[in-house]
Amino acid sequence: MSEILPLIRKEYLISLANEGKREDGRALDEYRSLDIRANVVDKAEGSALVSLGGTMVFAGVKVDAGEPYPDTPDDGVMITGAELIPMAAPDFEAGPPGEEAVEVARVVDRGIRESKALDTKALCVRENELVRLVFVDLHVMDYDGNLIDACGVAAMTALATSQMPVLDENDKPTEEKLPLPVRDLAVPCTFVKLGNSLLVDPSLDEERALDSRITVATDQEHHVCAMQKSNIGGFSLDEIKHAVRIATVKGEEIRAAIREAIK
Repeated sequence: MSEILPLIRKEYLISLANEGKREDGRALDEYRSLDIRANVVDKAEGSALVSLGGTMVFAGVKVDAGEPYPDTPDDGVMITGAELIPMAAPDFEAGPPGEEAVEVARVVDRGIRESKALDTKALCVRENELVRLVFVDLHVMDYDGNLIDACGVAAMTALATSQMPVLDENDKPTEEKLPLPVRDLAVPCTFVKLGNSLLVDPSLDEERALDSRITVATDQEHHVCAMQKSNIGGFSLDEIKHAVRIATVKGEEIRAAIREAIK
């Protein structure tokens, strides 16, 4: 996790938030600038490069074929992984994925999975025998807060533009391609609690000063499809309702940006 912020700096950010202000001049419910670029790597089945303020994330999609899970014999498989490399931030370490990388991957994966944005039933080739395996790899290039939302947008954009190879009669990939069966655009919206205030799209210092964090993922029907809370602080029912309302509005704005990037 990110290093702890000095107390005097934390108190300053909290005092600003309690006045409805932020250090960078944004409103409490305002995202930083979002830039989405689709299909940035030719060798991947799908890819995206997303910048959210100073945070930059690359997502790549690879599609293979293999056996289904025993409890879902007619479902394809989606596996999401995240890599936080040392060049992205001083406190990221090389080696196997740490706790923060695992959390990012799980929250992103859950939002997409629970929304049914990827139609895994359509990825079944032969029940109990062969399904398509979709690997979503997330690589953090620069870290300046809110990895979950940046990674979620990158993953969804990469999936929405992915082309998987058609299999021949021997289950070998051919040159022919078909789009992945993506039928929704699920996006996360992350908030941190500073004092008595909720701030959307936290910067790095706002994350370091947080009491707690909550991510609300919504689909294009404006349904909440997943929610994840982390850190030791809590949220009142009114705060959760407030977060859901903002996530619904901001989620549609983010989906519009994804649609513009992939058209």
